Amino acid sequence: MAEKFYTLKGYALQEANAITSSMEDYLEMIYRIHQDGEAVRTGQLAEKLNVKPSSATKMVENLKNQGLVTAEKYGHIKLTPSGSRLGEYLMYRHDTLHDFLCYINHSENELEQVEKIEHFINNETVDNIKNLLENLE
Repeated sequence: MAEKFYTLKGYALQEANAITSSMEDYLEMIYRIHQDGEAVRTGQLAEKLNVKPSSATKMVENLKNQGLVTAEKYGHIKLTPSGSRLGEYLMYRHDTLHDFLCYINHSENELEQVEKIEHFINNETVDNIKNLLENLE
């Protein structure tokens, strides 16, 4: 058997991602709010993600350090060009998985399932799911 098995953490350590699952969740929500045409504030972000404002403040600082957002204390949070590109992909991934799970489960809402699995699936698989859904239509 040529494959090696790892724990979830073991697989994560092999990846060179500088952004964590939590950071992805925050960035995706910032992107969503921007898409609605609203300015993003830390308190609003905390409310949408059901976290404490202090947690949102810390995560925004982490995203800022990664070059994905700009933010001034008590100001608006804005996506950088790289943050916007990644946010767009995160929404695409989320929406693709949501559509797929709703299709196979004959349901209208699979938000919880998507939130639980979206960080553990690679780009190629997401694209293949999207292609499958398009071919099923």
